[in-house]
Amino acid sequence: MTNTPYRIGFWMDPIEEIRPYKDTSFALMLAAQALGWDIYYLPKTGLSIDQGKPMGVMAKARVQDTKTDFVSLEALTRQPLDQLDCIMIRTDPPFDGEYLYATQILDRACSRGVRVINRPGALRDFNEKLFATEFPDLMPTTLVSASHAELRAFQKDVGEIILKPLDGMGGAGIFRIGRDGMNLGTVLETLGGLEQRLIMAQAYRPEIAEGDKRVLVLHGVPHSHALARIPMQGETRGNLAAGGRGVAQPLTEREREIATTVAPRLVAQGLVFVGLDVIGGYLTEINVTSPTCVREIDAQTGSDIAYEFLKKLVDE
Repeated sequence: MTNTPYRIGFWMDPIEEIRPYKDTSFALMLAAQALGWDIYYLPKTGLSIDQGKPMGVMAKARVQDTKTDFVSLEALTRQPLDQLDCIMIRTDPPFDGEYLYATQILDRACSRGVRVINRPGALRDFNEKLFATEFPDLMPTTLVSASHAELRAFQKDVGEIILKPLDGMGGAGIFRIGRDGMNLGTVLETLGGLEQRLIMAQAYRPEIAEGDKRVLVLHGVPHSHALARIPMQGETRGNLAAGGRGVAQPLTEREREIATTVAPRLVAQGLVFVGLDVIGGYLTEINVTSPTCVREIDAQTGSDIAYEFLKKLVDE
C-alpha cells in the first residue's frame, strides 16, 4: 500500500436506518476505520454512468460504536467509482431489475481496477437458493419448480415440507406444510400464482428447533463459530428478522465439511464474503448478496470478524 489511506466504499441501504449493534455493514465500517482506511457511504440509488465512466454519489464517513449518532457524513458528492480502492456491496435483496443494473455499473468499476465484493457478475449468476442446488448431496431433498402438480407430488412423496420463493430474505414467504398437505393449494397460489413463478420445496428438517445455523465463509475459510438462529416458540423460521434468537456455537465437524466443500467454488467466482445456511447438517442456502450475523458472533465470542476479513483483503 502507498502512503495514501486505503479507500473503501459501502454501497448499501440508507445508513440512517440501520441498527448498528447488529448491522454487519457497520461492523465492516468500524473495522475499516480501525485499520486507518478512508470510509465512504454510497447510497443505493446513487450509481450512474457518465460518458461510459461509472460514477457514484458518495460521502466520506466517520463511525463510532454507539446506538445513536453512530455516523457522521460529509457532503454527498458525485465521483468516479475508480476513486475508491474497494467497494463492498451491502444492499439487501430482493434482486430486482435495479439491482441487476447496479451490478452492471459496478462491473465497470471492476474493469477500472476497483475491488468489488462480492464480484458483481457472480451476484447475477448465483441466486442464493438455486446456488445451493449445485451441491445436492449436502442438501435436504429439494425440488424447484413452477408446476403445482410436481410440487404436490413432491409433498406426497416427502411428507412434511418447507416452501419458499427464490427471491425472499429474512424468512419472508416461508411456509411449512404438514404431512396431511393441508393448505398446500393456497400456499402454491400465494407463492407461485398460476404456475408463473418458481418455488423451492425442501424436506422439513425438525432440527430447526436447535437453530438455523449461519456459517460464515470468508476468503474461502469457514469462521470458527456459527450463529444458531433459534426460532421463537411456535415458529418454523429461525431468521433473526423473524424473531429468532442468535446463539454463537463452535462449528460442528459436519458444518466444517459443508463449508470446505463449497469454499473452492465460492473463491473461484470471487465470492469471498459468504454466509451458508445449515439446518441439521444440511445446506439450505448460500447467501452472497449481503450476509449478516457478524455482530452477534463477535459479541458472544470476542472475535473481530470484520477486522480479520478486511486485513486479509489487503494482505493477499
